[in-house]
Amino acid sequence: MRIFEITRSQVSEHAALAPLTVPGACGTGGYLWISLTREEFRASLTEVQQILQTLCLTQLVDLHVADLLNDQLPSHYDYTSQYDVLVFRRLANGQGQAALGNGKGNGSEAPPLPRSGPPVLRRVDTRPVGFAVFDRVLLSVHPEDGAVRDAFATRLLAAASPDDRGAPALDVRATSARLPTSPSDLMLRVINQIVDGYLDLRRELTKQLDHWQTELIDPRSRFTNWGALMEARQSLHHLDEICEDQRAAMQDWIDSLETLPVPKGETEQRERELIMIRSRDVLEHIERVVHHVHRLEQNAETAVQMHFSVQGHRANDIMRVLTVLTAVFLPLNLIAGIFGMNFEFIPLVHKADGFWIAMTSMLVIAVALVLIFWRKRYLARTR
Repeated sequence: MRIFEITRSQVSEHAALAPLTVPGACGTGGYLWISLTREEFRASLTEVQQILQTLCLTQLVDLHVADLLNDQLPSHYDYTSQYDVLVFRRLANGQGQAALGNGKGNGSEAPPLPRSGPPVLRRVDTRPVGFAVFDRVLLSVHPEDGAVRDAFATRLLAAASPDDRGAPALDVRATSARLPTSPSDLMLRVINQIVDGYLDLRRELTKQLDHWQTELIDPRSRFTNWGALMEARQSLHHLDEICEDQRAAMQDWIDSLETLPVPKGETEQRERELIMIRSRDVLEHIERVVHHVHRLEQNAETAVQMHFSVQGHRANDIMRVLTVLTAVFLPLNLIAGIFGMNFEFIPLVHKADGFWIAMTSMLVIAVALVLIFWRKRYLARTR
């Protein structure tokens, strides 16, 4: 469990929730970020509900608690009159998967099934991250590895850390621009970091598919990685479904923001505009991933079709050469068949030079047919 108190100019990390439940312990000018793994959330649910009651005068609904604890839930958005819940699936971490695989069946997250194929395909596995957004609290529930939480926490602390001389790294206005101004802003920044992982994954997928396309199109190679290619197509389809759920969840979040009443103060209105801009930016990033996944699916399908077209063209070339050779030797077989007839009187049979006359005629006919077929491009030199 990691607990951060964030204001416009500084970030401080607390070791425990209990001191924050005292009235007045958390300042009015900031908010809390409570990040837990699912096992930690399950174990400290009572304490978390207590601090939510103290700071936000409400608690999580039982159904939302079940959603945050569910490891198989797709990306979706839900809300109440006092808080919002957003579940967003991120790419699973390889080390986190290994750690889960060593679990002892204590009711925590189920270990993921092993994936076959190249390492890039094994990464197309996801785990949901749950966010409960209150006015003064952001509650985030992460998978057991907590990679996204720890990475963003490091950036968050670095943004407000002093320099080597002990002076603030930035002035108050610059620091506030780098620090999230509200729980919603913080949630969108974490989600944006999650989407960046998908953008990095698409480069690796593109490189792998380009390698397969080169093998598929090369007529001299015998492509044998059909199982891995089918895994790639299934993984791309699975990634497409994940991104579509993410886009639908973010679109529901944006639609919910648009229905809120217009803020009265200039500061509140600017914060609302900033939230809308960040939300649209996250949605645009997700749409980029979706567009690229669709293009990769089309490229994979096109590569397979081109492979069969190349193989069909190669088979046609082979059959054409065999047909031409058959056509060349057909008149030669005819001549050999005529002179092999069992008749007593056949022209040239009893002449001393009859054999050479027949062989010369057969050679001339064969050379003439080869030249004719070569000019008609029935026979051609191929690279």
